[in-house]
Amino acid sequence: MTKKKVLITGASGCVGQYTSNWLIENSDVDLYLLLRDPLKLKSINKSDPRVNLLVGDLREAAKFTKDLFNITHVIHTATAWGDPQRANQVNIIAVKELFSLLNPLVLERIIYFSTASVLNKNLDPLPEAKYFGTEYIQTKAICLEELEKHPLSEKIVAVFPTLVFGGKYNGNGLFPTSYLTEGLGEATKWLWLARWFKAYSRFHFIHAADIAFICGKIITSTNIPKFHKEQSGIEKLVLGQPAISIDQAIEILLKWRGMRKTPSFPLWGWLIQALIKFLPIKINKWDLFSIKQRHFVHDPVTSPETIGGTSHAKTLNEILLDSELPRGKKSLNQVI
Repeated sequence: MTKKKVLITGASGCVGQYTSNWLIENSDVDLYLLLRDPLKLKSINKSDPRVNLLVGDLREAAKFTKDLFNITHVIHTATAWGDPQRANQVNIIAVKELFSLLNPLVLERIIYFSTASVLNKNLDPLPEAKYFGTEYIQTKAICLEELEKHPLSEKIVAVFPTLVFGGKYNGNGLFPTSYLTEGLGEATKWLWLARWFKAYSRFHFIHAADIAFICGKIITSTNIPKFHKEQSGIEKLVLGQPAISIDQAIEILLKWRGMRKTPSFPLWGWLIQALIKFLPIKINKWDLFSIKQRHFVHDPVTSPETIGGTSHAKTLNEILLDSELPRGKKSLNQVI
């Protein structure tokens, strides 16, 4: 049997490093890590003979044509946001160019990372993502639409992470800190206000270690599970734990910080508009759509338990514990 050669793009990022580490620890595959800055790669031994560094920008993938021609599996996590032009180049154009450099005769599977924001609750494309989304969400929606008709579509599993946590909130861990974990400290500063309101909205979350487990199993399993799929196109897999409400999340954070829960008031639409005007918050079209949408839930969602594993962090309490977010003094004796 030919040894698997796995390309991971965005390999120095949070999900990229968790996934690389999982594959090194749990398989015998050879890794080809496409990244811009090798100094950021701290979770694995760069001198391991199974690790091959492809140092460069995703938009320069043609430099690695010889290596890419022999790749059997791809985990495409690289992405861009902030600058519309760069987002278009990286999230759409470079993806198609990368896939064109792969050898379909040896390629077995592509795991393409998108975002759950581009799907509705039934895992179908959400039209508003293309019209109201940020440059990141819009380009992900467009790329997904184009990949549905791609010659390699039958070999693609598109994964749609929900809210991703990972690393330590202070950035001192072995793995990079996700933006959500990094923001936990800032979020606790607003608990004094958030505890007075009921939001009702529900959402999913997942830890990067659990994303790594799922991707690793898809790559290494002999019996690849079948996921949600329309009559034609690519398979779709939303990554997340069972949904919780914002109210539940606030209550958990309050307990973690040792803060008192207060009587809360429904956060009606007119009140949200008033808070937007009062607080120093910038709101774009996607934010307004999200406020009206209220719930970002999906069915089905996939966690490690779905494929016979055990989650690294299944609950928000476990997420907070893993992040090493400081507790308030009154919460030290509370049982998680």
